[in-house]
Amino acid sequence: MKSVLLGTSILSLALFTAACGGETPDTEQAATPPAAEAPAPAAESEATSASMTLEQTANGAWRSESNIARNEFRNPVETLEFFGVEPSDTVIEIWPGGGWYTEVIAPFLKGEGTYIAAGPDPAASDYAQRAYDNFSGRFMADAETFGDVEFVAISRDTGPLMADGECADVVLTFRNIHNWMSGQYADKMFSDMYDALCPGGTLGVVEHRLNSADTQAPGAPSGYVHEDYARQLAEDAGFIFEEASEINANPLDTKDHPGGVWNLPPNLRSTGADREEIENYDASVFEAIGESDRMTLRFRKPTAEDIAAAEAAAAEEETEE
Repeated sequence: MKSVLLGTSILSLALFTAACGGETPDTEQAATPPAAEAPAPAAESEATSASMTLEQTANGAWRSESNIARNEFRNPVETLEFFGVEPSDTVIEIWPGGGWYTEVIAPFLKGEGTYIAAGPDPAASDYAQRAYDNFSGRFMADAETFGDVEFVAISRDTGPLMADGECADVVLTFRNIHNWMSGQYADKMFSDMYDALCPGGTLGVVEHRLNSADTQAPGAPSGYVHEDYARQLAEDAGFIFEEASEINANPLDTKDHPGGVWNLPPNLRSTGADREEIENYDASVFEAIGESDRMTLRFRKPTAEDIAAAEAAAAEEETEE
């Protein structure tokens, strides 16, 4: 662990799926996978030793076949390497949903680092409570496979993610910005993520990417977000943009689907934006496209040196004017 002291207070907070204020999030963020996809208990022993590689955890026997099949589109090994996640890190994943990435990250950190799932408070709604129960029953109850998974609340109305004097090395969020835009609290979420990180810490963002020529609707009803807008949200919160990657790009995604991103796998929703059935719906058309085109962005929380350098540059610029 780089520079983190974790308090026991965060253990009492939780959830990862239901949107706050009674909203229901992107169905890709819904709770635990169906029971039919649950791995056999005997497979979990593969995760009992520390120092597993990302390649091993991404293909672990505790993962369902359908989750492993999504590696083709979600590229967990390359994505987490791009974000610089190390086994000794303290990592916060914002709204991990049913735990697709939890299955990869938590065993990778087990024994050296710390995995913290952050999401809306289960007390906010019955849906949120059920989602929490599903997630905690899978991950919190299985320390042998996933390590000591910890939890903290984050939503429109929650306070800081970390206690005073504590911070995380990495904060990650996968396909959540459109949900926050819909709820009109994206700026608050980025501010919370900024405050949770140690100086020099990394924010990793993956999100469905809107075509640059298309108009960004305020609530992102299609599920797609402009890359420039995502960068602006992060930079407004104080982050320094470091690098973008095309790891999760999909040039086959035209982004003009009747029901937005949810027509694509893994949802394959057969309805349009009006929730009416799509005429002559053919799932194979969307399956051929694959999962959405996604931006992958890495940001850094500035250090004292970064801030001093920025102030010096601003002063020099003012002098020249």
